[in-house]
Amino acid sequence: MSDTKPFRILGIQQVAIGGPDKQRLKALWVDMLGLSVKSTFVSERENVDEDICELGRGPTAVEVDLMQPLDPDRKPAVHTTPLNHVGLWVDDLPAAVAWMTAQGVRFAPGGIRRGAAGHDICFIHPKGNDEFPLGGEGVLIELVQAPPEVVAALA
Repeated sequence: MSDTKPFRILGIQQVAIGGPDKQRLKALWVDMLGLSVKSTFVSERENVDEDICELGRGPTAVEVDLMQPLDPDRKPAVHTTPLNHVGLWVDDLPAAVAWMTAQGVRFAPGGIRRGAAGHDICFIHPKGNDEFPLGGEGVLIELVQAPPEVVAALA
C-alpha cells in the first residue's frame, strides 16, 4: 500500500439512522435532543424518505439523517440496520476513490453522484470481495466531497 494519499479525511459529515417510522426517530432526535430539521429527501430509487437534521452550526455541523423506507419490503432496506451509515468529509473525492480502488477498496454500485444534501458522494461497500478485499467490515461508509468552507474549517 502506498503511504502517500492524494486526499485527507477531514471529519464526520453525517450519521444516518434508519427505522420503520421516522416520526419515532424525530421524537428523540428533534423533540428531545433539540436537533433542527434542515430539509427532507425522498428517493424511489434509494427507497428512502428522510429528514436531514443538523447537530451544531456552520461548516463543522454534523448532519444526522433520520430515514424510513418508502416500501419496507423493498431494497435497500434503510430501516433494517438502525445505524445505516457514517459519512466522512473528504477533501478530494475523485482522488480518494481512485487511490482507494487501486489499494483494493470495494465501492458500492453507483459511483460518485450527487447526494441528498447536495454534495458529491460515494459509498465504501460494507463487505470486501475477491477482487476488492477491503470493505467496511459490516459498516456502510459514505465519502462526501467537502465544500471549500468545510475544508478550510477542518484542515
